[in-house]
Amino acid sequence: MTYILGVNSFHADASAALIKDGKIILAAEEERFNRIKHSAGFPENAIKWCIEESGISIKDLSHIAINTSPKANFFKKLFFTLKNKPSPIFILEKTKTKFKRTSYKSKLKELFDELNFNAQVHFIEHHKAHMASAFYASPFKSSAVLSVDGFGDFASTAWGYGINNTLGIDEQVIFPHSLGIFYTAITQYLGFPNYGDEYKVMGLAPYGDNKFEEEISELIFLKNNGKFELNLNYFSHTKKWKAQQWDHGIPIIENQYSNEIVQLLGKQRVKDEPISQRHKDIAFSAQKQYEKTLFHILNNLYSKYNSENIALAGGCAANSVANGKITKKTPFKNVYVQAAAGDAGGAIGAALEVWHKTGNKRSKKMGPAYLGPRTNHDQLKKLLEIDHIKKRFTSKEFDLIEYKSDDISQKNLLEKVTNEIMDGKVIGWFQGRMEWGPRALGNRSIIADPRRNDMKKILNSKIKKRESFRPFAPSILKEEISNWFILKDELDSNVPYMMKVYPIKKDKMSLIPSVCHVDGTGRLQSVTKDQNPKYYDLIKTFFKKTGVPILLNTSFNENEPIVCNPNEALDCFLRTKMDVLVMENFLIIRN
Repeated sequence: MTYILGVNSFHADASAALIKDGKIILAAEEERFNRIKHSAGFPENAIKWCIEESGISIKDLSHIAINTSPKANFFKKLFFTLKNKPSPIFILEKTKTKFKRTSYKSKLKELFDELNFNAQVHFIEHHKAHMASAFYASPFKSSAVLSVDGFGDFASTAWGYGINNTLGIDEQVIFPHSLGIFYTAITQYLGFPNYGDEYKVMGLAPYGDNKFEEEISELIFLKNNGKFELNLNYFSHTKKWKAQQWDHGIPIIENQYSNEIVQLLGKQRVKDEPISQRHKDIAFSAQKQYEKTLFHILNNLYSKYNSENIALAGGCAANSVANGKITKKTPFKNVYVQAAAGDAGGAIGAALEVWHKTGNKRSKKMGPAYLGPRTNHDQLKKLLEIDHIKKRFTSKEFDLIEYKSDDISQKNLLEKVTNEIMDGKVIGWFQGRMEWGPRALGNRSIIADPRRNDMKKILNSKIKKRESFRPFAPSILKEEISNWFILKDELDSNVPYMMKVYPIKKDKMSLIPSVCHVDGTGRLQSVTKDQNPKYYDLIKTFFKKTGVPILLNTSFNENEPIVCNPNEALDCFLRTKMDVLVMENFLIIRN
């Protein structure tokens, strides 16, 4: 058997994945173990879990795949350095990072207290790993493949074509031009400073109008053959060394916009400053410009490859609003976006690239994204029998019910949970393996009734405490999507990872107000019996009782990474005002 460990490290969303004979069997982000959002550094907990969960030893690994290559674009880096003469601190920091990324064997030996193992270490170019994570995990035999993000190995964008077990890079957009930097700069300008806050701009955009189209269009220029360039006057990442932190803990990236952007758009928003209509309008125009650039690239790819299939990865591929428009704005008919499109997904991509470059047949498609830690019935029972917990659940504050695993008991459990949802209760839903990627997909979810006008307010007051403009997502039975959403084609109904936004039909909007965004859209998750039978049956039960085949679904957390184990789920339930907690066959109700 061939085991390949894939690793994304010393960058945000550090992660590890394990493939066995070409099949992805395990994958998890480091943040789920150390509880630090977007955790950077070396993913020692995720790596250790992959090895222990699979039941193998570190000595059983054939290959270790790292999603970066120190040799990638070497001469382009050298030319840039000689031409621009960056500061000594810039060169020093890059050298330190390069050293850390090439010392994996010593780190693994230390982690596992193992002096001898024979795994071959491979360094896979950053965007090649992204592209591999999209194409090889997809159901496509052949497709155009696109990777778009901030920067990785001195490039921001790469595209090529995949067919069967081969994948090549044909073109790249090289530093300092980056669609990811464009979006990050606007995000920071709008007062959202944390790494990964770009989704807030995407959520804010529908509240605005395209009043800054002319100004925003000055920031980025479209070129021939799908290329683009930033107007570097408005960005600061080439002017001086920008503080960054990828070594450990919370990733940090200093502001990427220059003072010229302030002169162009007006005073930047300070964190916690009230959001004005001007801020909303800027977000709208920025999202439009992002989409214009993305479709420029994609239309070029279609002309170049003449394929109906497109596989997307990279941090920008998490822009679900743009993803939902691809089949309308380009000739592509089939769009695949990997569940962890950002840097975490590079762990899977690096491993899959090594599998194929060592001469193996085409890997198996990824399928459902439930690749993380799981909990069994005995573990849960042991947790709930701990004295201080048991005392709480035998008091008048809570009711604890245990259901059997037979069909009748499970049906009763789903009926009970459905009734609680219909009564306006907020449910913590914890089952099976944890999701891979940033989205809760019915295994580590908070669920509620989408029909209530006040449910967004209830969720934010009881648990989430997040900005009011951020939408909640609908999980919907796949076979019902075309009845509720406007699709270009029936093929658009395959959205298992919640990576696309579609318009909701006008006659349905008023029926599901808590998952209908201000512009009449929803970031949906398609749910099938094969992919998640218990979650599917819950939605089906709700559908039979209400005529609505949808549940509101948001991540099971409270300003923290999504819960990983039952202890964290229980802690989140107890410290918030969540009404009901379902953990496998156990149901806890707050009285």
